[in-house]
Amino acid sequence: MKLTFLAVLCAFFLMAGMASAQQRGDLALGFGTLISTPSSSATGSYAPQSVGGGLFPTFSVDFLLRHHLGVSGEISWRLRQNLYEGYEPFRPIFYDLNGIYSRRVGKSLGVEAMAGIGAESARFYSGQYSCNFITCTDYTSSNHFLEHVGVGVKIYVHGNFFIRPEAHLYLIQTNTVFSSGRAERVGASIGYTF
Repeated sequence: MKLTFLAVLCAFFLMAGMASAQQRGDLALGFGTLISTPSSSATGSYAPQSVGGGLFPTFSVDFLLRHHLGVSGEISWRLRQNLYEGYEPFRPIFYDLNGIYSRRVGKSLGVEAMAGIGAESARFYSGQYSCNFITCTDYTSSNHFLEHVGVGVKIYVHGNFFIRPEAHLYLIQTNTVFSSGRAERVGASIGYTF
């Protein structure tokens, strides 16, 4: 949670510092859920454990660098821990950096599409703390590279405030910890365009 707070804080200050040099940027907070292959459908070397379900808060930021093209970043995590195969608490975290196409269509509507790369970090909580000279943690992580694509429709409800229904696809590489290397996140965000 400390890392998430730090990432959001850095993104906010980065965006504030770059806002005058950019054509436009967005900052948003969203909520959704993750849909993935059910554990009963795991095949081959995949473990019979779904990564899906639960509530996933998301922070996102984007900057348009030239016309309608820019960069974006997101972090999304399962709010409450789930149980891995019924006994070990775990929490998946997804983060990605993308190229983005974003365009306002009329006064109250905008569209965006993004594609990029990132990682899934599945944190397994043991209840045993491990400390080094910087911090203490009670989890181990299983990290996997991923490709990401997403789309959203921004509905401007008041001035530059928007609601954005969105859908995302994660293609997670070498992820045999869960029942599939594919997950979809659907939800909505509330945000502001600078």
